[in-house]
Amino acid sequence: MTARPLNATAASLLGFLHEEPMSGWDLVATAQSRIGDFWSLTQSQVYRELAAMAADGLVEAQERGRRDRRPYAITDAGREAFAEWVAREPDPETIRFPLLLTVMFGRHVPAERLAAIVAKHRQTHADRLATYERMDAALPPGAAEAEPYAIATLRFGIAYERAMLGWFDALPPTIAGPVSS
Repeated sequence: MTARPLNATAASLLGFLHEEPMSGWDLVATAQSRIGDFWSLTQSQVYRELAAMAADGLVEAQERGRRDRRPYAITDAGREAFAEWVAREPDPETIRFPLLLTVMFGRHVPAERLAAIVAKHRQTHADRLATYERMDAALPPGAAEAEPYAIATLRFGIAYERAMLGWFDALPPTIAGPVSS
C-alpha cells in the first residue's frame, strides 16, 4: 500500500482504471468528459499522479499501444487504496468560483464590462443546464436503477445549474446590467 495518502485526483484516476487500462491521454479525456464540470484535472497532474502511483505500486504500466501511448492498469494494491479512499468521509467542499472573485471586487470593473462578464457566465450555465437536461431526457427506462451513482451526479448538475441561473437572475442591475425588455 502507498506510503502517502491518496488525493482526490489520484483516487479519481484509480476509479476510472477500474473500468479498463488507460493511457494518461485517455484518462485526461475521460476525466474531462465525465467529471470535468465539477472536478478539474490537468494533463500534467494526471501524468504526475500516474508516475507516483506506479512508484507506489497502485498502477502498472502496460506495453505501449497505438500512437506510442502507454496504458496503465490498476493493481490489487490500487484497488485496495481506492476502496479505502472512496469509503472515507469526503473533505468539505471548497468553492473556487472565479466569477465570485470578480463580482466581489466588481466596484473596480467598469459596469458594462462586469455586465458582459456576468452575461457570458450566465449563458455558460444555461447551456450546461440544457445539455444536462437533454442527457436526463435521453436516459433509457430503468437507468436510475442501473446507474444510480452517475444519475445522481447528473441530477446534482441539473439542480446546481438551476440554482446558478436563479442566482444570476436575482443579481441587481449594478452587477448584471439593466434588465432589457
